[in-house]
Amino acid sequence: MSTERGDATRPTNEPRDDYRDRRNQRSHESPSANPPQQRAERPSGDRIQRLRRIADTLLRETETLARDKAFTDESNRLRSLSVSEGIDFYREVERLETGLIKLALDQTNGHQARAAKLLHINPTTLNSKIKLYGIEY
Repeated sequence: MSTERGDATRPTNEPRDDYRDRRNQRSHESPSANPPQQRAERPSGDRIQRLRRIADTLLRETETLARDKAFTDESNRLRSLSVSEGIDFYREVERLETGLIKLALDQTNGHQARAAKLLHINPTTLNSKIKLYGIEY
């Protein structure tokens, strides 16, 4: 019986299974030696699609948080209004309409017809309010 290096201290009935042997065996194998079913890699297209879905989800969540913050800020501002001192009704209506129009245009990436549909108003009405209030989007 021939002994290899390192085998002298090991009993003959114990299988040789140390880290060095496994590492050396892997380093001598070529990447193509592994059959495809042993590889646990996914095609890169799946990763890209997953990243796109995650990015879209994060973007929607960010937009929702921004709208929630704007709503909270507006609610706090309205609570601080003093009715006894008087309120400029038309200015407040203009602020509300401007905010809603900007929100709808942001949601539709500036597409006025879709924004009008979201607001349940006629596209010509939306266009006239955009011009009236000087809304830039």
